[in-house]
Amino acid sequence: MEPLSSSQISKFKSTAQLLEPMLKIGKAGLSDGFIRSVDTALALHPLVKIKFSEFKEQKKELAPQLAAQTSSHLIMRVGNVMVLHRPRPAAANPRNPEPSGD
Repeated sequence: MEPLSSSQISKFKSTAQLLEPMLKIGKAGLSDGFIRSVDTALALHPLVKIKFSEFKEQKKELAPQLAAQTSSHLIMRVGNVMVLHRPRPAAANPRNPEPSGD
């Protein structure tokens, strides 16, 4: 995964401040089901805000773990909230298709 520039991170932080948390980390913690939910949210949205309802003491360790498990960037962790970003895969441009090599 390509690292983000400081200007990209700043832009994402300012955008994330306007977002409401989409998901909450509850009693089950980083369960397989929760990780799948985060993965699905990242597939639909470039930024996902997550709130720690539980495990608040472990948020410093859990936030980077969740980013790694979902192949996303940890944009910020403030208080009991974290924001993840995962770039969308580059879609093929129908106006300029890649050469087929024939």
